[in-house]
Amino acid sequence: MQATRIQLCGRITVELDGRRLEAELPGRQGRLLFVYLALNRARALTRDELAAAIWPEEAPARADSNLRVVVSRLRKALGPEALAGRADLRLVLPGDAWLDIEVAARKIHEAEAAAHADDWSRALPAATIAYAISGRGFLSGEDAPWVVEQRHWLDDVHLRALECDAAASLGIGGSEVAAAERDARRLIRLAPYRESGYRLLMQALACRDNNAEALLVYEQLRTVLRDELGATPSPATRALHRRILGEAG
Repeated sequence: MQATRIQLCGRITVELDGRRLEAELPGRQGRLLFVYLALNRARALTRDELAAAIWPEEAPARADSNLRVVVSRLRKALGPEALAGRADLRLVLPGDAWLDIEVAARKIHEAEAAAHADDWSRALPAATIAYAISGRGFLSGEDAPWVVEQRHWLDDVHLRALECDAAASLGIGGSEVAAAERDARRLIRLAPYRESGYRLLMQALACRDNNAEALLVYEQLRTVLRDELGATPSPATRALHRRILGEAG
């Protein structure tokens, strides 16, 4: 059986039954329609919902007929068996189809479950896959509400994957501690108010006997929270600080 692989993050690629079809998608509206159908392939979609996805601000005067043209061209590009329905439409893919956003969702769940169980050798590769997919971007230049929502979800997956990757690297130890430090520093840059990044960096530095630097990271966090939010570090972060302070004393 030929592969069916769809990449929606970054550059869109469409391979159905071994045929590369992204170049056949009918223009910008056809790409938007295809991506929306792929994201929601578990259900049939009304034409009103599809029109709102393509024209989120104001539909053209002849939206119904315009949508029929786009649907017809998309059905021709994908093949009639891939686009089911007339009044309502659904993208039909083989059961073993590979869709990058679905893979990211599965892998971040797998990574977090494995990290919770301290199964670091399983958490690390799952987190790495989720991180790679979620970091590619999504429909650059488009700002429809559903696009922005999907982008926010991917941003969250990206941060969670970094957390899991750093935690797994720390759990494995040895040469992986350096990777944990890099992940933690990247997490702080991306989410400067997310305490997990600071805790992971403190742990990585302490593992390398750089306790003084770990304590400076805590002071950085404490200053940011105090000056910009009027808040203090969480109990978990304060407990880690006390432990490292005791080891440094």
